[in-house]
Amino acid sequence: MVKTKQILIVVHLCSFLVVLYSLSMIPPLLMALLYKEKSVFSFFYTLVIVGALGGLGWFSSRQSRVQLRTQDGFLIIVLFWFLFSLISAMPLWLDDSLNISLVDAVFEGVSGITTTGASVLNDVSGVPKSVLYYRSQLNFIGGLGVIVLAVAVLPLLGIGGAKLYQSEMPGPFKEERLTPRLADTSKNLWLIYLALGLLCTVAFRVAGMPWFDALCHGLSTVSLGGFSTRNESLGYFDSSAVEMVGGIFSILAAVNFTLYFVAVGRRSFKPLYRNPELRFFLLILSIVVAIVVVELYRADMYGAKDAFVHGFFLTSSMMTDNGLATADYAQMPSHTIMLLLAASFFGGCVGSTCGGIKALRFLIMYKQSRHEVNQLVHPNAIFTIKVGNAPIHDRVLRSVWSFFFLYVLFSCFFIWALNLMGYDIMTSFATVAACINNMGLGFGETAAGFGTLSDSAKWLMCAAMLFGRLEIYPILILCSRAFWRF
Repeated sequence: MVKTKQILIVVHLCSFLVVLYSLSMIPPLLMALLYKEKSVFSFFYTLVIVGALGGLGWFSSRQSRVQLRTQDGFLIIVLFWFLFSLISAMPLWLDDSLNISLVDAVFEGVSGITTTGASVLNDVSGVPKSVLYYRSQLNFIGGLGVIVLAVAVLPLLGIGGAKLYQSEMPGPFKEERLTPRLADTSKNLWLIYLALGLLCTVAFRVAGMPWFDALCHGLSTVSLGGFSTRNESLGYFDSSAVEMVGGIFSILAAVNFTLYFVAVGRRSFKPLYRNPELRFFLLILSIVVAIVVVELYRADMYGAKDAFVHGFFLTSSMMTDNGLATADYAQMPSHTIMLLLAASFFGGCVGSTCGGIKALRFLIMYKQSRHEVNQLVHPNAIFTIKVGNAPIHDRVLRSVWSFFFLYVLFSCFFIWALNLMGYDIMTSFATVAACINNMGLGFGETAAGFGTLSDSAKWLMCAAMLFGRLEIYPILILCSRAFWRF
C-alpha cells in the first residue's frame, strides 16, 4: 500500500506545478488584449479555473519537509505531463473562434507541449494572433521541460528535486549536473535556453520576418517544436535567408545545453568540438544533408543553390525533429522523404530539446557493435568501450539497448495500429515517425496536416507523442507491479 503521506506529497507537488503552469496563460492573455481578440476569455477562464484548482490542492495537502523517492519522481512526472496536456488543450477548446472538438484541442495541446508541432488546424493563417503565439509558447515551455524550471524553486517547498530532474531529463546519463546545486543547474539551463531563443528571434527578424512571426518562429525553432504562424510554414516567406536561419538554429538547439554552459564558463569552444557525441551528430547530419541536396538536384526540382538551401534546411529541421518545412516538401521524391523520416529517429544530442532516440545512444550502439566484431575476431582479447575518454559501463549499455528495443517495438505497434485503422503503410509510418519522434511532419494522408485522422487515431497519436517526449520508461514504470509495491 502506498503511504498516505507520500500520496499527499505527490498531490502537493503536482498542485504546485499546476499553479505554476497556469501562470503561462498570462502572456497570451495580454497578447489577446493587445490585439483586441475574443480569445482573451478562453485564456482568462483557464488561468482562473486551473490556478484555483491547483491552489486548492496545494494548500489542502501541505506537509512537513519530505524527500522525494525515485518512485515519487516518476509518478509526478507522468501525472503532471497528463495534466500538462489537458491544461494546454483547455484554452483551445474554450475558444469559440477555433470551433474545434475536444479531441482536436487535446491533440493540438499535446503536440505543442511535447514539441511535436503536428497540427489539426486547417488554416493557421486565420487563427487569432494570441492563439498563434500561445502555440509557439507551448513549444518553448515544453522544449526543456517545465519540470526543470520547477526544480529551481522546489527548495522553497522543502522538497528535494533531484528525483524529478532525473526523471525528466533525457538521455542515459541523467545524473550529470552543470553545478553542484540542482536549482542552479535548472536556472543555468533556462538562461541558456532563453538566450538562444532571443538570438533566433532577432536572426529571423534580420532575415526579413515581421517581428510577430519572428518571435513565434524563434520560440518554436529553439524548442524544436515546429509550430508556425503560416500554413506553408517557413516556405511562406520564400526566402533563402529565413530557411538558413531555421536550419542553423535547428542544429544549435539540437546540441547538448550543458556544452554551452561549459563553453561559456571556460570562454572556449573546445568543449564543443571535442565532444564525441556532437562530432558524431554533425557527421551523420552532414552525410544526410549531402544525400538530400544531391537527390533534390538530380530530381530537377531546384537549381544547385536552391537545392542546397532547401536540402540543408529540411534535413536540419527533420533530423533534429523541429518540423518546420518548405511549402513543397511533400512533392519531393518519396525515397528522399523516407530518408528524412528515418533520420528523424536519429534526433540530436542528449540534453537538448530534440526528440528521437538521440545521437549518443546510436554512438554507443555503434561502438558496441564494432566491439562485438573485434571480439569475434580476437576472442581472448579484452576491449573497453569508450565514448571519448570515458569508459561505458555495462549498466549504460544495457539501458541503451533496452531503450532502443522498446522504442522500435512501440513504433512498430503504433504503425500496425494505424494500419489496422485503415491507413496505408506509408501514411502510418510517416505519422508515427512524426509523433513518437516529436517531429511533426507527416506524409501521405497527413502531409497537409493531421486533421484528416480519425478521432481514435488522434488519441493514439497523443499517446505516441507522450511516449516519445517521456522516453517510454516513466510510463512503463507506472504500469509495472514492482512500482506499486513500494
